[in-house]
Amino acid sequence: MNEIISLCKRRGMIFPSSEIYGGINSCWDYGVLGADLKRNVKNAWWYTMVQMRDDVVGVDTSIIMHPDVWKASGHVSNFTDPLVDCKVCKQRFRADHLQSDRCPACGGELTEARQFNLMFKTYVGPVEESAAQVYLRPETAQGIFVDFKTIQAASRLRVPFGIAQIGKSFRNEVSPGNFIFRSREFEQMEMEFFIDDKKDDEWFEYWVEERFKWYLDLGVNPARLRKRRHRPDELAHYAKACVDIEYEFSIGWQEIEGIAHRGRFDLTQHMNQSGKDLSYYDDLTGEHFVPIVIETSAGVDRTLLTFLVDAYAEEGERTVLRLHPRLAPTKVAIFPLQKKPELVEKAREVKRLLQPYLAAAYDETGSIGRRYRRQDEVGTPYGVTIDFDTLNDQAVTVRDRDTMTQNRVVIDQLRNFIQDRMEQYKPLR
Repeated sequence: MNEIISLCKRRGMIFPSSEIYGGINSCWDYGVLGADLKRNVKNAWWYTMVQMRDDVVGVDTSIIMHPDVWKASGHVSNFTDPLVDCKVCKQRFRADHLQSDRCPACGGELTEARQFNLMFKTYVGPVEESAAQVYLRPETAQGIFVDFKTIQAASRLRVPFGIAQIGKSFRNEVSPGNFIFRSREFEQMEMEFFIDDKKDDEWFEYWVEERFKWYLDLGVNPARLRKRRHRPDELAHYAKACVDIEYEFSIGWQEIEGIAHRGRFDLTQHMNQSGKDLSYYDDLTGEHFVPIVIETSAGVDRTLLTFLVDAYAEEGERTVLRLHPRLAPTKVAIFPLQKKPELVEKAREVKRLLQPYLAAAYDETGSIGRRYRRQDEVGTPYGVTIDFDTLNDQAVTVRDRDTMTQNRVVIDQLRNFIQDRMEQYKPLR
């Protein structure tokens, strides 16, 4: 993890927020390459979960919602962690994370545990004293549930169907940490799939397998990925079943996505709280019913960290990120062999040809080997070198990040060559 943190800071990918003021605990900014990587992770999820499916639509709901939403969902009364304070050093800890009844920092005596609500409060209105108290959403799912009826009617989808969303969430975590794995401000990729009760177990197992396959398709090492089914005593009171997809980090096996059979809990709770009918009418059978929900929920930041950790490798003096080309911030880097005007001009011409179709970078500083290493370190899968022969034969040398093999390719065929390689990509194990 330390190597990943160092790499991200050094290359301006991810670094502490407000750093010139000393930073703020567990809040992170994404730089140029980090923002592109994050966007690519979200796009890969959206492509699989929404764009390529006929039974899932996408939405974007508000971060601030009516406070009754969180009463109905149980977050106001139940979204808490047990918190203790050290009477000596005054540090705070989650009681359920401690191995003894003494402070892990100084050995001092701890206070009795008290429940700490994880939601951030804020106020809507010009004067705080008279304004309405609201919350920053701790999850994106509730926006989907309260809009279920509107979205179903507008999209004219029939059960079974899903509603997907990517968006910011906020949790006032007592003990955030491990880089971007657990932070107070994060993004979620969630999908709620609405079904009847005839094949709910089948649909649950289907989504477990689909979500597990997504990580494998994007190159995650299967030896470090597993499915963990929750024991009955671990399940939320409303859940019939839950499976976590876990990855083996240096800190141990950790959840990166959860697939949950939520039953009818959410829609029923919002019907009771709001007094509005959120049932579904099946015009083929004439039946009214409240759908069952299967949820898939993944954190963007946590997923991104998984891809980074899994792709990271040190090979002698070379550090390389073997990111799947679909995720890599830059797909191709263009290098003139030397900083000669004719080579620079041709290299920039090649970049302009590729730029509308592939995220391309240009680098003319330092030796060609050093430039390759810089791109290896940030996961760029292909390097293109323009040399003096290029001026005569209109061909360039394409170097593969993983194998370091080189191919001579005519410029007119370069875009297709790279895109074909990206489509056929297989991770190097």
